[in-house]
Amino acid sequence: MTIPEASQQFSQLMGQVLLGKEIIICENGIGAATITPSKKKRQARLAGQDKGEIFIAPDFNAPLPEEILADFLG
Repeated sequence: MTIPEASQQFSQLMGQVLLGKEIIICENGIGAATITPSKKKRQARLAGQDKGEIFIAPDFNAPLPEEILADFLG
């Protein structure tokens, strides 16, 4: 499958990958990338399963310091 074809059909390709199929994406007739199913089993996400594992600083939404903001704004 070519890159433009894969781009147009990405949702369908992912459906095939989730069923265990391997997809090879080609550029100029040469394999450029492979989409494969994850070897790790997908588990249902449970509310609160990561409680105590994540920390959000109290100043998370505070404005960025000028020297950092300048890097983003140029």
